Amino acid sequence: MRVIAGQAKGMRLASPNGMTTRPTSDRVKEALFSILDSSGCLQDALVLDLFAGSGALGIEALSRGARYAVFVENNRAALEALRQNLTKTKLTEQSEILAYEGIRALEQLTRQNKRFSLILMDPPYRSTDYGKAIERAGNNLLLPGGLLVAETAVGNQLPEQLGRCRQSDQRQYGSTALVFYTVESDHAP
Repeated sequence: MRVIAGQAKGMRLASPNGMTTRPTSDRVKEALFSILDSSGCLQDALVLDLFAGSGALGIEALSRGARYAVFVENNRAALEALRQNLTKTKLTEQSEILAYEGIRALEQLTRQNKRFSLILMDPPYRSTDYGKAIERAGNNLLLPGGLLVAETAVGNQLPEQLGRCRQSDQRQYGSTALVFYTVESDHAP
């Protein structure tokens, strides 16, 4: 696992031992960030990396020009890898780590009135938190014009709409799917 582009390009990232986390493959990460780069949503972005694992997605966003990232992870081994990766890439000053379970972190961030222009979420594929996390993040944390991207297994069908979040795109890469959500406007045009 490595940083693909930007200021930390080529740096190898630590990943936790064991089977509790599943890192995003370089192929999927490269495809995702190609889409994000071409849409212009990375430059100066405020990023939430939910279910961050080793932090590879948020670190890639920071490396490519995001302003700030909040990483949410509660697994001890993953947190250690995440801290090592932020130190190695020299991105600790642009980041914050919340050592919470995903839904609890969303509640905490909502209470703090935090808002993000890009939310990246990669929960365990068997997680039952997908719908709840997408809905809460979209309703409470995603800035207008922002984007939420959920990584999941191809067979895991995510709803077209969850709260104010509506699917805007879906891409498949082998056994992995990337589902893109945007927030619907509060006012009809």
